[in-house]
Amino acid sequence: MQYLHTMIRVADLDKSLAFFCGTLGLKEIRRSVNEKGRFTLVYLAAPEDEARARSDSDAPMVELTYNWDPENYTGGRNFGHLAYAVDDIYAICSRLMEGGVTINRPPRDGWMAFVRSPDGISIELLQKGERRAPQEPWASMPNTGSW
Repeated sequence: MQYLHTMIRVADLDKSLAFFCGTLGLKEIRRSVNEKGRFTLVYLAAPEDEARARSDSDAPMVELTYNWDPENYTGGRNFGHLAYAVDDIYAICSRLMEGGVTINRPPRDGWMAFVRSPDGISIELLQKGERRAPQEPWASMPNTGSW
């Protein structure tokens, strides 16, 4: 058995790409537009997986599915969450906040944070290697909403 990808449905493709690529830092690997089926698929990879994803379609990726006809998607957390290891938990959380993203579970412990995509998908960010020393504003920041 081999993990391939996680598919999530998104309501606004541009807004989702701005979040996943522009703010979170994933890379768009490929896109498939199906006019007959009225949907677009966009495959994204983490920066460290980008080279592998471009040469091997079985590399771990996130598949954004955008159905052109409006649908209301609820329960974005019902499948669990996406998880990414990051080089600097504090730097990425700062970048996300600067991009207007709420840090639902701040990295008070220098190890783990949670945010949500525009469609309510829960995303876990984990510090690579050793935990970072606690620092402000994260150490005293409370949880916001659910994660």
